[in-house]
Amino acid sequence: MSMQLLTFYLVLEAEMDNGGVRKRGGCSCSKGDFLPEKSFESWGNYATALRETPARFMDRVTTRSLDSSELEMKARSNHEMKKTLSWWDLMWFGMGAVIGAGIFVLTGLEAREHAGPAVVLSYVVSGVSAMLSVFCYTEFAVEIPVAGGSFAYLRVELGEFVAFIAAGNILLEYVIGGAAVARAWTSYFATLCNHQPEDFRITAHSLASGYNNLDPIAVGVVIIICIIAVASTKGMGFKQVYICDCSSRLNYVASIVHIIVILFIIIAGLFKADTKNYSDFDPYGPRGIFQASAVLFFAYVGFDAVSTMAEETKNPARDIPIGLIGSMVVTTTLYCLLAVTLCLMVPYGNIDPNAPFSVAFQDVGWGWAKYIVAAGALKGMTSVLLVGAVGQARYLTHIARTHMLPPWFAQVNAKTGTPVHATVTMMAATAVIGFFTDLSILSNLLSISTLFIFMLVALALLVRRYYVSGVTAAADRNKLVVFLLLILGSSIATSAYWGLSTTGWVGYCVTVPIWLLATIGLWATVPHAREAKLWGVPLVPWLPSASIAINIFLLGSIDKDSFIRFAVWTGLLLLYYVFFGLHASYDTAKEYEGEIRKVEEGDDMNRKQPY
Repeated sequence: MSMQLLTFYLVLEAEMDNGGVRKRGGCSCSKGDFLPEKSFESWGNYATALRETPARFMDRVTTRSLDSSELEMKARSNHEMKKTLSWWDLMWFGMGAVIGAGIFVLTGLEAREHAGPAVVLSYVVSGVSAMLSVFCYTEFAVEIPVAGGSFAYLRVELGEFVAFIAAGNILLEYVIGGAAVARAWTSYFATLCNHQPEDFRITAHSLASGYNNLDPIAVGVVIIICIIAVASTKGMGFKQVYICDCSSRLNYVASIVHIIVILFIIIAGLFKADTKNYSDFDPYGPRGIFQASAVLFFAYVGFDAVSTMAEETKNPARDIPIGLIGSMVVTTTLYCLLAVTLCLMVPYGNIDPNAPFSVAFQDVGWGWAKYIVAAGALKGMTSVLLVGAVGQARYLTHIARTHMLPPWFAQVNAKTGTPVHATVTMMAATAVIGFFTDLSILSNLLSISTLFIFMLVALALLVRRYYVSGVTAAADRNKLVVFLLLILGSSIATSAYWGLSTTGWVGYCVTVPIWLLATIGLWATVPHAREAKLWGVPLVPWLPSASIAINIFLLGSIDKDSFIRFAVWTGLLLLYYVFFGLHASYDTAKEYEGEIRKVEEGDDMNRKQPY
């Protein structure tokens, strides 16, 4: 099940191409490109598949993928991605993926509306949550270095159905994140052109509030980013795609320029600091700090894109931990310093919600500095958009390899070495949402999807360490299930109590001790079934259990309307899965399982025959 299986996959793909099932010379849109599975060959087959839905659903829910299966699945993309990245590349990739619209826009909005100068504490809380998630992602990325990121990790540990629901939210996360950054790009571009942040948007009075400020510049930026993301030439590494230049030196120069601009904001801003602006440090209380923290989690979204580059990393065991953790430490430090600087420059009530740093320099009499700030912000947000385009396409590529989504999206273009179909599709969705939807709506919905996914990855890590089929005793498995349910239940109860009770505290005296005792019970009574081979999360189960608790807790600070939108999206995912994704992935799994057995049997026969 190694080289022979990879060879089989490649031969199968070649036969499909020769048979006309897939055409990579152009944008083929035939039924075979999207629904090639047996269940969709005829209406009769589809009717049979629908009748078998309950049995197929149970089969998929109870089936977990193998690490080796996720690695071998790379062959379904026709061409492999190139291993060109080092830890140095991943460090800059991580910072480029994260430092963008979150810090340059949401800092002002949340300081003004929810946290005041204590927004720096909101960044600390979000940073701690993100760092805990980084540790969990890092172990998975080292052990399973594929482009699928958290989707692949969840398929291995929690099964296909959970992975699919997470996958839909991963894609939503990237689309919403890209749309939000694109709209923020317009605001800072307006200040660079000496206009008000909202001047370049068009108000459509016939549309609902929150969706009526149309942003054509955001659409144009997304289109340009999409072209750059797919325009690499065969043999070029990621560094060239990332900066759209053939010289890796320019990559580092551009990233260093970004850091220099940020340091300029901090140093120059502190020269204009007024400590009186910190006299009312916490005007909204602890609830405001955590409410801002839930939204500001948006500012850390993007680091998971680094895990999707594991397939293109030279030495995952060394490079991914350094790249992921290093970039997060630098990013969190810069965020806190920027937040402190902004609130020292301008009273929190006077901060502009659209382009806070540029307007702050104008307010303190340094109008010339706003152009430097706007240019730096635009550079950072452009990097975020490009990194997001690369990461989201790789997520979609790996999901499509399983046929949960049409396999047309899994194809890697032979000429460019990039997943062109996946990139164009995701960026088109980003452009549409970015054209209509305000940043405040996008940031809240994005935070729900991201916190939900990060919680699942932490849960999956606990399952990975404590449960291996055929190794873990039934008694230990049952204890694991009980402790995990207690950890999840107490975390949800704590979050719900926080969201519903504005002054109470008695509930925490019940929910927090339950979480603590459940984690102690898991640590003391359930033996590890597996240890990390190359790099492992420290302090298991404490670190992933804390990640579950804090991610769920932050969900309690997000508004009701965002949860309604999240529920609607999840409902649409379930409908698609029941009518299409379930049957496509079921057929694909059975087909490849059968062929794998044939390959293995053939190998056994070959070993018995003399040469």
